[in-house]
Amino acid sequence: MTKKRKRQEDFQKVKLKVGKKKPKLENATDTTFKTKAIQIPEQLKEDGVLPTQNRKLNIKDLLSQMHHYSPGVKHNALLGLKELLSQYPFVIDAHLSSIISEVAAVFTDKDSGVRGAAVHLLQFLASKIRAEQIAPFFPLVSAHLSSAMTHISEGIQEDSLKVLDVLLEAYPALLTDRSIILLKNFVELISHQQLSKRLKSRDKLSWMLSVNPNRRVTSQQWRLNVLTRLKKFLQAVVDGSSDTEDEGLQEQKDSSHPVRNPVCISWKLHANNQQHIQLFDSGGLRPKIYSSFRLRSLTSVMDSAEKGLSSAENLKGFIEIIIPLLIECWIEASPAQSAPILGNLLESESQQLMQQVLSIIHLLWKLTKRHDETYKMELWLRMNYLVDFKHHFMRHFPYSLQDTVKHKKKDPCKSNRNCMKSSNNVDHLLLNLTLCDIMVSLASTSTLQTDSGWLDMIRKFVTDTLQDGSKLNSKQVNRLLGVTWRLMQIQQNKVATEPLIKAVYTLYQQRNLLFPVRTLLLKFFSRVYQKEDFRTQRIRSRSKVLSRWLAGLPQQLALLGLRNPELSNQLIDIIHSAASRSNKELLQSLQATAARIYDPLEGTLVLLPAEAQRRLVQLVYFLPCLPASLLACLSRCCIMGRMSSDLAATLIGILHMRSSFAGWKCQVQDNSVNDVDYFSFLFSTLIGFSREELTSLQGIRGKPHISQTQLSPIRLYLTDLDQFLHHWAVTEVICHSLSTIPSQSQCFDILQTGICKYLVGLVVIPDSTAGSVLCAINKLLDQACILSENLHRFLASCCYSLLYFLLTIDREDAEHLQKRDMLWRSCISALALLPRLLRLMLQSLQVSRICREELPVVAQLLRLLMQHGQLRSHMITNEFLVQQIIKDIMTLKSGEVQEQWLTDLHYCFNIYLASHPQTPGPINTVY
Repeated sequence: MTKKRKRQEDFQKVKLKVGKKKPKLENATDTTFKTKAIQIPEQLKEDGVLPTQNRKLNIKDLLSQMHHYSPGVKHNALLGLKELLSQYPFVIDAHLSSIISEVAAVFTDKDSGVRGAAVHLLQFLASKIRAEQIAPFFPLVSAHLSSAMTHISEGIQEDSLKVLDVLLEAYPALLTDRSIILLKNFVELISHQQLSKRLKSRDKLSWMLSVNPNRRVTSQQWRLNVLTRLKKFLQAVVDGSSDTEDEGLQEQKDSSHPVRNPVCISWKLHANNQQHIQLFDSGGLRPKIYSSFRLRSLTSVMDSAEKGLSSAENLKGFIEIIIPLLIECWIEASPAQSAPILGNLLESESQQLMQQVLSIIHLLWKLTKRHDETYKMELWLRMNYLVDFKHHFMRHFPYSLQDTVKHKKKDPCKSNRNCMKSSNNVDHLLLNLTLCDIMVSLASTSTLQTDSGWLDMIRKFVTDTLQDGSKLNSKQVNRLLGVTWRLMQIQQNKVATEPLIKAVYTLYQQRNLLFPVRTLLLKFFSRVYQKEDFRTQRIRSRSKVLSRWLAGLPQQLALLGLRNPELSNQLIDIIHSAASRSNKELLQSLQATAARIYDPLEGTLVLLPAEAQRRLVQLVYFLPCLPASLLACLSRCCIMGRMSSDLAATLIGILHMRSSFAGWKCQVQDNSVNDVDYFSFLFSTLIGFSREELTSLQGIRGKPHISQTQLSPIRLYLTDLDQFLHHWAVTEVICHSLSTIPSQSQCFDILQTGICKYLVGLVVIPDSTAGSVLCAINKLLDQACILSENLHRFLASCCYSLLYFLLTIDREDAEHLQKRDMLWRSCISALALLPRLLRLMLQSLQVSRICREELPVVAQLLRLLMQHGQLRSHMITNEFLVQQIIKDIMTLKSGEVQEQWLTDLHYCFNIYLASHPQTPGPINTVY
């Protein structure tokens, strides 16, 4: 077979026959298929793990739609996220990272509707997420914000300011951590870099304002929007700094006498070794560390970017960039450019822009004062910017607002030039005051001669503003007082400072001042007084206006009362500070007003809270004289219960130190506390009730207020438990003061005379008064004291009335049960110290005059007296009287069944008295 034939057999063609089907190829594909219906009910159900919103989408579905190319889908996803998170707030914590990253990513979205929805969602999230929760993800948010602020699209830049508003409101501290980057973004929003023609190299670029005609708003309005946010951002930086000082009234760092807080020491805790007192050199509150090494702060370890504006280098760099731009903005909005005909009148929008310019400079000036080398920084600012500021800022000073508002209704505020505001709430007075504050910070005592021209303009404006009778708000007054204080520091002679103090005092005398305004004025005067007091320690040349202000403080305190406790506290602190410095005018005024301040019914002392009461009580020590009328008021304050017993004890201790019995080695102030008046105060406080109150009690009859027995002429008025406990605590202090008087016998005679004059003969006596009298007798009684017969009988009646009351208290009467131990000890101590008192009380037990219901009480009393160890010997001495009382009781009970109490009485008599034990031991009586 040849080669050709063999090749033909390999590719042999199949011949098809007519009518036959074509055979299938070996590699043919089977295209037949079958279909069946399927059902998916499980996929239509809601996800059981993740909650969904109305469109049945869970958090993962909504977050995945944030990457969709369609703006409508992304917009709906943002709306769905807000709906879902508002219904299920717990989802935020579980998916916080994803939510933050997806929402921040759409800050730079091309569609304005998507950006608007993102801002609304961010505002909603800010109210739900705390700062510590979002802190780990905040660098990402800040990066997207920076990207939006520097975006080429004008719409994205405008919406970035809305995002900035939300973050400044919710997370100011986190946002200010990236201050350097954001500050550069602010600059780029309103300006662009330009190579300086003076410099051939590109080492230093200058910035100039940019104009973009494609924006929807004017260039001036756009700059106003940006500068408004920049001012808020710098305010957050200032608020977040470590030194928190009051704006306008901040202390200068070069002051050699800073204000120090006092150390509060509790001597009781110190005596019990519960409080440690650390003493420092030179009386300071901080220990002096003598070391040649200086610790480096943590900020020095960071690089310049991390320090932010806390670095002097970064702050100077930002000031060099922003100040020229702010001056350009000022020039555009100044009256000379906008409306030369109007002079210093400003349009509303121009004034808003000028206000933001000055506010930013003012905040930058405050940041410069936070650095260690404040003097060098102020010198640098003066050298670089004083000329420009004088030329541009002070050229049309002072500025006022052009009134273009339609007068629909008559408003009393419109007649006041300082209250003039436009529809945008622009405050032209605050604009002028901010300018004054900036300018006076550039002046000093050494430059007074050079700056006298514009300083006189500021001084005249400040004086006129304070004296024109305008109703100023707290922000205006704060800035105004700050400028006034700086002017007084620059020129410290009396000729320059006295008109300023007089002008502030004119404002202080206005009626119906707001509380924040009154507080600022008080702080200002207090600071001026402390500064003057230190300066005039060698040369006494005080301000007459300041002396007049100090003299009026006590009267203001008396008139204020409880209407404003915070203001009252501030007045008390200032009065206390001046009184401790022995200010003559204030002490005279305080002496004249003391009767109103310490009035027991409507005085300031009884109306204010406890802490203010404590300060007022301390003021008593500084009063030049304590007359009888004032001591009577103080006694009523102690016993009325409107101040605590501890505070009453403090007041009694202060009066004791002012008396001649305090044991001073040096001579005390003449006639400060008369001895007779002092004893009258102690006795009145010991009694606890005034003569009028005791007289009114004589007409009260029957229970539940009266405890009465037929064997005693004295009926007890049952006081409330709170009143009783307060009176008893005061009584212990009074007894201690009486016991410290050197001549105890004379003191006892005075007490005896007072009791016989005011208490003997009364029918109704309060239980606390009876117990207090017995307590004082027990404290003062010694062998040299001689009691009168009237006092003996009165005390015997008091003892029996008290003992009868204690034995008849119902067990369910929890209020009076708490009095039992104190009254029982007083009665037993008096009976043990005075044997005649016990004998008189036993002689008064004439059981034939009482009803049968009182017999068990008398029997119980005798049994308890016989059982008591302190009274055993006295009861043996009066055995005959006790035996006679028992016989009388038996006579009355003859022919009846002998009860258990009578059996117990016989048993005690036979055990303790009939056998006459020689060495009775102390037996505690249980009743």
